This record gives sequence, structure tokens and C-alpha cells, in this order.
Amino acid sequence: MRAVIIANGWLNQAIVLSPEDLLIAADGGARHCLEKGLHPAYVVGDMDSLDSDQVACLESQGAQFVRYPSRKDQTDLELAVDLAQYLGYSEILILGALGARWDQTIANILLPAARPNLRITLVDGDQEIHLLRTGEQIRLPGKPGDIVSLIPLAGTAAGIRTRNLEYSLEGEDLLIGSTRGVSNVMTAAPVIVELVEGLLLCIVHHL
Repeated sequence: MRAVIIANGWLNQAIVLSPEDLLIAADGGARHCLEKGLHPAYVVGDMDSLDSDQVACLESQGAQFVRYPSRKDQTDLELAVDLAQYLGYSEILILGALGARWDQTIANILLPAARPNLRITLVDGDQEIHLLRTGEQIRLPGKPGDIVSLIPLAGTAAGIRTRNLEYSLEGEDLLIGSTRGVSNVMTAAPVIVELVEGLLLCIVHHL
């Protein structure tokens, strides 16, 4: 089962859902749903990005509203992720998480770091972001020529091994603040990345 969360940032791609997907809108992400003819099962947040007509339309479509006060300690997107986890979903696709505000964009990219039991993918247009944790392996889809960047999140990402990248890593470390892992090139699909220890962002730009 997969939960798909639409946030209030830029939405630069078509949205393709399977019948089993649970669709959650994080506050203003519900506007994207209305524009694209999608019916979210839940709308989560303080509703400061929706007007009364939009709320009424969503309610008429059967959306359940999970309301929070405007003064709160979490963003609407984080609350939506928490709801998906509470409902039993461990695979989460987030759309619309990137935007003009750097603070919210960075916070959204870091959301998966605090949730080791969830598999979260952030997608924006032709780019996707995955988080690899200690002892994990990931297979990154794509095609030859796609750009793959590996960026450590906290301290050192140790013992990285890759396959199907132009510049391979063989049990090497990447240090936070270093750009060594940026703009590698996929030679075949999928790219396989293994991590011994640390946190590693894996970003694919599909060309």
C-alpha cells in the first residue's frame, strides 16, 4: 500500500495514481487536487491556504478534514506524513514539497531522516529524492545519461558502493559539505547504491 501526499509547493508533473493509493492533501495541496480533478481522502492542516468555496467543494467530494490550529509545532506536510503512518502506510510518495521558500523546501527534504520505518520518495517534475540509511541498499530507476547525485546528510556517509554509475564508488566515504558525489551519470539502469553507515540523499534527475 502506498500513500500519496500532495503538498502546497510547486507541482511540475502529471499525477498518476493506482486504485490502491491513499491520497492525502497537505492543506494548500488540496488546491492542486481540485485543479487536477483528484479527490483526496484526507485534507490535513490549519486550512489557511483554502477558501470556503474550496473547502465546501472538497467536503462534497467526501474528503475528511483533519484540522490543526495555525499555531503548531509541525508543518502541514509533516502532519500529513504522520497521518499516513498512523493509518498503516510505510511507503509514501510526496509531490509538491519543493517551492520558492528555502526553509520549507529544506525541511521537507529532511523529513524522511526522522522516520526510519518509512520509505519516503519526494518527486518534483523529472527529479526524485530518496534517503538511504545505515546498512541499506537502494535501486534507482532511470536510463543511461540520467544524473545521479549522492549527498551525505549528517557527518560521514561511510562505505558507499555503487553500480552502473560512470564514476563508481567502491566502499568509499563521502563527507558532509563535499560536492564529490554531485552530478554522476547513470550508465545502465538501475543504479545500485549500498551504504555501510550514515545518511545519504540519492537524487535522480531524469533527462
